[in-house]
Amino acid sequence: MKQLRRSTLLLLLALSLAAMFWACSEDPSNVASPEPENDLLAAVQAHQEEFEQAIAIHNRAVPGILSTKGIVGTAVGADDNGMPVIRIYTSGPIAKGPLPQDVGGLPIVIEETGEIKAYKGPGGGGGGGSSGQAPQSPPVKMGTSGGWRFDLANGFCCGGTLGSLVQKGGTKYVLSNYHVLYADIVNGGNSRTAQPGDPVIQPGLIDVQCNANNSLNIASLVANGGTLPDPGNPDAVDAAIASVTSGMVDETGAILNVGTISASTRSATVGLAVKKMGRTTGLTRSTISGINGAFSIQYENECAGGASFVQSYSGQIVISNRRCNFQNGGDSGSLLVEDVTTNPRAVGLCFAGSVTCNNSAIAIANPIGDVLSKLGATMVGQ
Repeated sequence: MKQLRRSTLLLLLALSLAAMFWACSEDPSNVASPEPENDLLAAVQAHQEEFEQAIAIHNRAVPGILSTKGIVGTAVGADDNGMPVIRIYTSGPIAKGPLPQDVGGLPIVIEETGEIKAYKGPGGGGGGGSSGQAPQSPPVKMGTSGGWRFDLANGFCCGGTLGSLVQKGGTKYVLSNYHVLYADIVNGGNSRTAQPGDPVIQPGLIDVQCNANNSLNIASLVANGGTLPDPGNPDAVDAAIASVTSGMVDETGAILNVGTISASTRSATVGLAVKKMGRTTGLTRSTISGINGAFSIQYENECAGGASFVQSYSGQIVISNRRCNFQNGGDSGSLLVEDVTTNPRAVGLCFAGSVTCNNSAIAIANPIGDVLSKLGATMVGQ
């Protein structure tokens, strides 16, 4: 009987300890936040070898694809089973006659995305829509309206998004796009060009009735701070930096409605859930629909100015942008990050997308690894 009681006590003790262990293991404070469940992402990750082969096939086919009239870009995407396909983006309806049924055995998916442009925002001023357009008190958080202080020409003022912070050589910089901060290269409508030392403001001119006196000077342009034009470079990026003015920027690198981010980065994968905080559409979420994207983008020589140069890109990230709800004009410069709650890793730098806001609209981002490599910089984060 004593032996039975002892066995019973030992069993109860074991069950009690097991229950305590289970309770501790399920404590949310002890469990890392998982990535959102995504069947497509899991399927794509299970076929990485096929995607590597598809990228090689796609690289060989890109010149021929882009030579067809009406095609504005191409990328490697995935079907519903996570297998690679070739996505071809067109400016409008296109006859299937000139197009093959497949590329190197990979099926073709045609999407009428409309023309592709850099997502800088020209306008007459006003703002008041997204929280990214509102004036801030220093220290300013990123993911906010901003731009070159003198970005006013041809009856318009321009601006975009100050996306995040980067650092190099012990100095911190605001990261945005070349076409947001440095693209004024002619003495045209405002009789000046962007020069080192010029202020970068928050909010941008488009959100303060084109009057820079209603904005804060938070950073300064620097010599060789923009990465364009970059003719013939397959790894070109549309990026720019401006040195932070002491006390004016939150130097943790916090982004509005996102918080602090990770100092590390991650590569783009088809099916990955992503988010961004931008001047125009605010905090939005979507999914990467294509990688290894190839596009050619026309740039202007000042705000609402004339044609300056065409920049070709390869290896780009394509994001679903149905009806331009994820990204639109003025969101250029936004940092694309993985859609997790705590310290998300940067994936790309948003800069362009569809002019036509239909159900097939897309947004485009430079891979963040290419951006940082070009700038010789690292992310500011946790």
